Amino acid sequence: MIQLSQKTATGSAHGKLILTGEHAVVYGMPAIALPFPLVKAVSTVEEIADESVISCEYYDGPLNQVPEKLRGIAACIKEALKVLHKPQKGLWIRLNTSIPIGRGLGSSAAIAMAVVKSLYSFYGAALSQKDLMTLVHIAESYAHGNPSGIDTAAVSSDFPIWFQRGKRLKQLQLARPLFMVIADTGRIGDTHSAVSIVRKNYKYKPESTKKSLKQLGYISLETKNALVNGNVNSLGSLMNRAHTELSELGVSDNGIDKLVHAARKEGALGAKLTGGGRGGCMMALAHNLTQSKEIANALMKAGARNAWYFKLKTD
Repeated sequence: MIQLSQKTATGSAHGKLILTGEHAVVYGMPAIALPFPLVKAVSTVEEIADESVISCEYYDGPLNQVPEKLRGIAACIKEALKVLHKPQKGLWIRLNTSIPIGRGLGSSAAIAMAVVKSLYSFYGAALSQKDLMTLVHIAESYAHGNPSGIDTAAVSSDFPIWFQRGKRLKQLQLARPLFMVIADTGRIGDTHSAVSIVRKNYKYKPESTKKSLKQLGYISLETKNALVNGNVNSLGSLMNRAHTELSELGVSDNGIDKLVHAARKEGALGAKLTGGGRGGCMMALAHNLTQSKEIANALMKAGARNAWYFKLKTD
């Protein structure tokens, strides 16, 4: 039995959505990410007398014996404790998340961020943004191999962000609210496969692949202008163009395309995949909350595992 003290601390982080620039961001192009506040990861830390334990939906046991899928989180925890000059024992870390795993919604980054926040809160230590990003990057490296960093940045921001690898992050101010609809295909996105396909095409079909990646970069630039000017019709068209380019790169699939088509048929201003592709999620832009609900219902009828809709505010 775990003997608890009264000392406890929590940390949380929300999910994220890639509005434009997925895959192209790996090749130096800009991307835009949005917060997805309807799904969250929460970490709770409590003091115990024994060795440290992690508890979550699919594992409940010692920190030093975690399964492969938790090794990135375990490495992140150990490094955070090292930075804090604390021993790797005496903690019960409970992880709870409503972010679907492997759907391109930033689950691994959000869980890692929640864990780091909870550990620093537990020890009453100040957490700088630099240390937060560095520690979360450890977990992301296990999850994605060579992460661009956009997930880590996006799950820590309550505002849309402009991201370009190696450059300073920028927050974007919306001129008007966005009404977003998200649908889960019910299939884990095969990010590694999608990234490999783009890499292979870059090598063997360089002309067409570079053209698509550049187009995605231009679309991000135009999307930025649409957001700050409040031009939702233009934004919808840009989302449609982005999905076309991502399909050309080979990272969409029939399941995603079916949901994208269903959203557009229901009157969405635009619809596209979000994240790595080859499964995972898609997103659509609606005129208002009423239409958002109608699109979400249409997506469920079209075979989505789950659907959400929300209003992304201007402040």
